[in-house]
Amino acid sequence: MNMMRFTITILCTIMFCSLGWAQVGEELGPITGNPVLQGKKLPIQKVNVGTFDSTFIYISDTINIPVFDEFSSDKFQKYAADYADAGVTFDKVFRLLDAFNVPLANDAVYTTQQTFRKTWIISTSTSIETDFAEISVQVADLSTYPAGHVPTNVYPPYYIYDTMDIEGGTDLSPDTIWMVGPDIYQDSATQFFAPINDPSKLWLESEAFHNYTFALDPWTLGVATFDGLDEFGYPYDFGATTTNFADHLTSKPIDLSIYDASDSVYLSFLYQPEGYGDVPESGDSLILEFYAHDLNQWNHIWSTSGEGVSDFKIGHIRLENPDYFKKGFQFRFKNYGGLSGSLDHFHLDYVNLRNLSGIQDTLFKDFAIVYPVNTLLDDYTSVPWDHWKNNFAGKMTSEMRMVVRNGSNILENNQNGNTEVFHGGASEGVFTLNATTLSGGNINYGPQTTYYSYHDLSGGYHFNETFPGLSETFEFVSTASAPFPNFTANDSTISQQVFENYYAYDDGSAEQAYGPTGTQARLAIQYTPYEADSLIGVNIHWVPSVEDVSNKLFLLTVWDDFNGQPGEVLYQDDFLFPRQPQYEFDRNLFTTYYFEDTLKVPVDGVFYVGWRQFDAERLNVGFDRNIVNSDKIFYSIDDEFSWNNTSFQGSAMIRPVFSTGMDVTLGIQETRKITKATLYPNPTSSVVNIKMEDGEYNGVEVYNLQGRLIERTQSDFVDLSQRPAGVYIFRINGVNKTYKVIKQ
Repeated sequence: MNMMRFTITILCTIMFCSLGWAQVGEELGPITGNPVLQGKKLPIQKVNVGTFDSTFIYISDTINIPVFDEFSSDKFQKYAADYADAGVTFDKVFRLLDAFNVPLANDAVYTTQQTFRKTWIISTSTSIETDFAEISVQVADLSTYPAGHVPTNVYPPYYIYDTMDIEGGTDLSPDTIWMVGPDIYQDSATQFFAPINDPSKLWLESEAFHNYTFALDPWTLGVATFDGLDEFGYPYDFGATTTNFADHLTSKPIDLSIYDASDSVYLSFLYQPEGYGDVPESGDSLILEFYAHDLNQWNHIWSTSGEGVSDFKIGHIRLENPDYFKKGFQFRFKNYGGLSGSLDHFHLDYVNLRNLSGIQDTLFKDFAIVYPVNTLLDDYTSVPWDHWKNNFAGKMTSEMRMVVRNGSNILENNQNGNTEVFHGGASEGVFTLNATTLSGGNINYGPQTTYYSYHDLSGGYHFNETFPGLSETFEFVSTASAPFPNFTANDSTISQQVFENYYAYDDGSAEQAYGPTGTQARLAIQYTPYEADSLIGVNIHWVPSVEDVSNKLFLLTVWDDFNGQPGEVLYQDDFLFPRQPQYEFDRNLFTTYYFEDTLKVPVDGVFYVGWRQFDAERLNVGFDRNIVNSDKIFYSIDDEFSWNNTSFQGSAMIRPVFSTGMDVTLGIQETRKITKATLYPNPTSSVVNIKMEDGEYNGVEVYNLQGRLIERTQSDFVDLSQRPAGVYIFRINGVNKTYKVIKQ
């Protein structure tokens, strides 16, 4: 078997770049992380610094044609070998060997600096200095494997100072002075070798991002996306304006030795620039290379330049060079573009290397689901389990979105699909997806046409509210197919409906970064809960984008509703204890911010969650381009005098967290209650009176809009007559429910 050897080295570096900012308002931008945000936090893998010790070299298996991937599933090779796995071998390399290749003792220590013995002769008041003789050893560099030993002359790592009465006499008081940190010492590193034998995995790297959301109307479910991020979702060269080669997608070695040019071997693929991501410039490119094994040489075969989004285009390449018809042939795609983030996107789909093809063989005759089904609920992708159990009636969606594509070049008959719900592996219920609805009201599917359809599931099964857990997860499988032969893995999609303790609009994937710009700007996301309850915090997905804003400050804020826009502030962080955006160390994470002192904030009906920022820069919350809830996104750049609806299509990834049965496991306890008060007159030209609606009154603090405390009093009124006109924030009883007062 022809084997290929390569080393997987994982280095995670988190930095942030600085470019520039637009004017006051709101912005969308490219993200410099590539999150699919519904996973769990994973530990970052680390390697030993400066040595190959305990790392693995993987020896790849060789696969055969056809090599086919339409990216509906994950065919990226995983590297998780353990030292005790069957077939794993190792080579322990010692740093120091003698001239006969025998390892020196474990405590062997030397220096490359000349050392000596110095003797003081009392009788003549003179000294004699004698250099130590050099010792020949072999020294290896353990930073890379194979290490390679180099003959080196070394010396004992110490100096000797002694005293004699006469030259050649007896040592009277010899002293040995050892060197601090000698540079030559015995060490070892063990290199492990693990064989790969999984023909279902086709790709050696995971730098290209396998996803279901970045492409615009892909022909099948799933794509591989190329950008400026490594396999961990971090920039290759953060903070720089560098352009260079970035992601690679390399096939495993392929045995083409039994074929030649007469066998009509072709590589076909689909590609699209931009999609829902960042548009690649004309100087950016997607590149295809072939590997000639016997020549150990990669050859440029094809490339395309950057441009704006278009439908997927076809690449169709014939293999004719005899150098490729060998064991160990490979092909790879790579992109050239910006290295500082999720920039200059290209999307790849339907890669197919096969024989018995031809110049005319460019038809991708496949009926496929195009996007996953995100939710079976009306309005939300997730709600708290407690809320669902109490309010499930009428909450199943009346508009479940299905997107399918007929890849045939002729009309094809339609047929019913279905969505089946499972809990713990057991079937719970099935919905029929009407065939005519799936095909847009047509009797047949039109050739090479994409169909968006919406299905009413409100009248049948609902998620079983009797399950006793604090949270629940249901799986649902949506299937739609056509009768002609096609790749059946594309005919269905598996999704999850998660019920925990938060509401969500988004699908868990951020294609861009969003936020208002301007000093003291506010961002507020509207929610209407199923029932009155108390908030305990907010989940926010932050994406590093263009500039590191993790040192910027904001105040977590909750508003009630006023005529369909944010109204009175129900909660706002203390000015003395602001928050900062936090970039999590993986692709799949939200950051949870609990309210100060584990405060619970009651909400009843429409409310808003978001922030008040201090600086002008965009704070970059994840923005889901696939589910549109733009009418729920509000921002203000004039201290809440007016609110604007976003002009961008998508969902901001901010999720309110409610007090539910999960509080016990989260350690959330109610320590303070929000008090209600009326402040009048408002607006005012002088005195503001304070009247409690419940609870006792224990004083008020008054802040200006810069967050500076300007007055603290136990009186039930505040005189603003000597203050300049503007907006003032009143904080009553030291509780983080604040009131806005306008001084005229």
